[in-house]
Amino acid sequence: MMARLAAILLAVAALFAAPALAVMPDERLADPAMEERARVISKDLRCMVCQNQSIDDSDAPLAKDLRVIVRERLMAGDSNREVIDFVVARYGEFVLLRPRMNLNTVALWASPLVLVLGGIALIAIRRRRAESLATIATGLTPEEEAQLAEVLRQTQPKS
Repeated sequence: MMARLAAILLAVAALFAAPALAVMPDERLADPAMEERARVISKDLRCMVCQNQSIDDSDAPLAKDLRVIVRERLMAGDSNREVIDFVVARYGEFVLLRPRMNLNTVALWASPLVLVLGGIALIAIRRRRAESLATIATGLTPEEEAQLAEVLRQTQPKS
């Protein structure tokens, strides 16, 4: 029992430690402020191999190369925006974990709103239709109800 618990704890610890091991000591910059800037930028760039991880979290060789490029550009004096623009120019908008708002991505950003509004409209239409059907079914005058009862009585088979 204790061995199983220790194995589970070790596995959980390994899961949490894996992203921390992605940035190797030889990649880190000596200046803590520059290293922090590099980490901030790296968290917003997608690993092109893993695709659902940032390059800061990925241990893929391409992610390592991108981390090195980010640090080289920072050391060359580029601003955070210039570093990101440089990487986007090479790899395209897909490299951004959070796509920029522009004409190419308007549909991507607007689709959740459109889906929610469409769902609300669909619910309203169905509710209105159900209410109108209920009104039609129960909106008979006493004379119409008597006629309906007479027709139903005449059409039922006699047993």
